[in-house]
Amino acid sequence: MKVDQLQIKIGNRIKILRESKDISQQDLAAVCNFEKGNLSRIEAGRTNPTISTLFKISQALEVSISELVDVE
Repeated sequence: MKVDQLQIKIGNRIKILRESKDISQQDLAAVCNFEKGNLSRIEAGRTNPTISTLFKISQALEVSISELVDVE
């Protein structure tokens, strides 16, 4: 799997988890102290989030980091 494919899969996973909890991009970004555009790029797979960014997202979504990156 290429890095960009992995980024897209992780972004999709974040989006699915966020939507399953009925949280808007704007609200999740605010909780994580990100700009909405940054979260949008992460969900679209257009950026490679750091582990600390993934940690902030996992905390905000109340899931483990492993749940965010649970892609095949």
